[in-house]
Amino acid sequence: MPELQQLFYRHCKYIFNLLAIYVLGWGFTDYKSIFMGLILGTSVSLFNHWYLVKKTTRFGEAFSSGKKVYSLGTLVRMATVILAVYIAMKYPEIFHLVSVILGVMTAYAVVMIDFVLQQIFKSQKKREER
Repeated sequence: MPELQQLFYRHCKYIFNLLAIYVLGWGFTDYKSIFMGLILGTSVSLFNHWYLVKKTTRFGEAFSSGKKVYSLGTLVRMATVILAVYIAMKYPEIFHLVSVILGVMTAYAVVMIDFVLQQIFKSQKKREER
């Protein structure tokens, strides 16, 4: 599954760039709790994305060798989100709850935006080949 790894690395680049922007926002603006919430949520989102890619790779390997796989780690990913929300609720002066929730959805947004961009690039490339 090298194409899955390539996708994941590209998504990581986008997410790390977003995290860098969030850190700059935290450092240079007065909205520290909002940016801390985005940093926490996006970090959890990146971890969940990495974990899903890892489990999907193992699932593919097990399927091709005829072994059984019981889970793709949904419970672990849900637990990390619950932990992030708990931390935001425990320390509301540091983490903005809505920002944490938006940050948790970051990987999904990155995946969808990357998919749309790749489809646009593929269609432009096909037009150029004609």
